[in-house]
Amino acid sequence: MGVCDAIRQNAPAGKPTAMSAPHLPRVAGIDPMVPVSAHNAGSLSEVPTAPGAFIQGQPADWVSDLTTLHELTERLARTSTLDDALRELLDAGAALVGARRGLVVFEPSDHRGPVSTIGLGLTHAELGHIETVPRSATSYGRILEGLPYTEGAQTTPDLLGDTSLDPRCREVAALLGYAASYALPLTAEATGRLGAAVWLYDEPAEPLERQRHLVSRYAGFAGEHLARLLELERARADVATVTEELLPSRLPRVTGVQLAARHRAAPQGGGDWYDALVLPEGALGLAVGSVNGSGPSALAAMGRLRAGLRAYAVMEGEDPVAVLSDLELLLRLTEPARSATALFAYCEPARRRILLAGAGHTPPLVIGDWRTEFIETSVSAPLGMLACWEAPSVEITPAPGETVLLYTDGLLRRTGDSMDQAFARLHSAAACVPKALREDAGSVADHVLRTVLPDGPDPGNSTEDAVILAARFV
Repeated sequence: MGVCDAIRQNAPAGKPTAMSAPHLPRVAGIDPMVPVSAHNAGSLSEVPTAPGAFIQGQPADWVSDLTTLHELTERLARTSTLDDALRELLDAGAALVGARRGLVVFEPSDHRGPVSTIGLGLTHAELGHIETVPRSATSYGRILEGLPYTEGAQTTPDLLGDTSLDPRCREVAALLGYAASYALPLTAEATGRLGAAVWLYDEPAEPLERQRHLVSRYAGFAGEHLARLLELERARADVATVTEELLPSRLPRVTGVQLAARHRAAPQGGGDWYDALVLPEGALGLAVGSVNGSGPSALAAMGRLRAGLRAYAVMEGEDPVAVLSDLELLLRLTEPARSATALFAYCEPARRRILLAGAGHTPPLVIGDWRTEFIETSVSAPLGMLACWEAPSVEITPAPGETVLLYTDGLLRRTGDSMDQAFARLHSAAACVPKALREDAGSVADHVLRTVLPDGPDPGNSTEDAVILAARFV
C-alpha cells in the first residue's frame, strides 16, 4: 500500500478527498517560509501520544504531507548513484524531522559492499569522533548489528542527561554540540537490512508523531530505491572485474619503446579492447579493437576476438593484413551476427618501423615536437561486414621521441560531438600536450584523455567504452 493509499484509508470520515483539499505550506525545512516546529525538551509534552494522531488534524494537513512526500520521493528517485541517494535521504530526512545534522551508514547485511558513511553538517573529523564511540552504544550501531529492540526507530531525546548511556557517547555528543538523536533502519524486502540513518538535534528533542510517520514512510521508499542502486552498482563492479580480466594485466617492456594504456569501460560492459604482445625477433604487436554491442555477450565476443588475434599475431604478425583476414574469418564463423573494428600494428622498435592495417577502425595519431597528424589508412570495412575482407597495410617510421596513439571510436563518441568535431578535438588535444609531458607515454595518454573528455569519462551515463594505447619511441 502506497503513501496515498495509507493516508486516504486513515482519513476521517466525511472529509474531502486529498485532491480537493487546499494546499497549505509544506513541512518545515522544505519550504523556508514555514517556521520550524518546536522540538526542544520543553515542548515534548505537546507531542501527540495516539499512534495515528497525525491524521486527526485538518484535511489540508495530510494533503500537505502527501504533497511533500511525493516531491521528496520524486527527488530521491532521480538519483542514479548510491552516494547521491544517501545524501538526498539525509537532506530530506533532516527536513522531515526538523534536525540540522545527521549521518547515514550504508552497510548491507550480506557484507557484499560497498560500505560507506556520509554526514550532513558533519566534517570528516567529526564523523571520526562519532566512530570512536563503541558501536553497541550508538543507535545506528545497534540497528546494524541487529541487537534486540532495534526493529524500528531509535529515539534518544536527551543524550547528555541520560546517565544510562555509554560515557564516551555522551562525551562525543558534548564535544560536537548535539544533544539528541533519532535513528531509523534502512531496509528493503529483497535485500534485508541496508544501513541506518541518524539525525542529530542541537538541543534535547524528539520528532512529533506526525513527523515520525512521514520520515518512516519516506525511509521505506528510500530503502527500496537504495536496494535497486546497490544491485546496479554490484552489477557494474562485476562487469568491470570481468572486463579487466579480459584485458592485459600489464604491458610488456620492450627496449626502444615505452607503452601506456588507458581504458574506461561503459557501466554495462562494452566491447572495446587493446593488446600488446612480444613477438619473435624483438618485434612488438599492438592492437586495438571494438566489438559492436554491449553487455555480457559483447564482453565474451571481445575476449574471443582478442585471444584469436594473439594467436594469429604470433604466427604471422609481420603481415598485419593476414592477421586481420584470419580474424575476420574467425568472427564470421563464430559470431555471424556480429561485426567489429580492429587495428593491428607490427612494430620493430630497434628500427622504429611500424607496419599496420585497419579494418574499419579510427586512424592512429602521431604526436611529436614537429608534427601531430593522423596516419593515412585506406578506407576499409569492419570485420564481419564483407564475405572476404582485405585492405592494404601502411608503413610509418616515427622519429625519436614521437608517440603513436591508437584509440577506439568510443573516445570520440563520448564527447557527444559529431565525428568531424570529435576528430578535431582529439587532434587539438594531442597537439597541445606540454613538452614536459611528452617524455612519458602515460602522461601523453592522460593529457589527451583529460582534454578530449574534460568532464571525465562519464561512466554513469555513457554506453561507449574508451581505449587509448600509447607507444612512445626512443
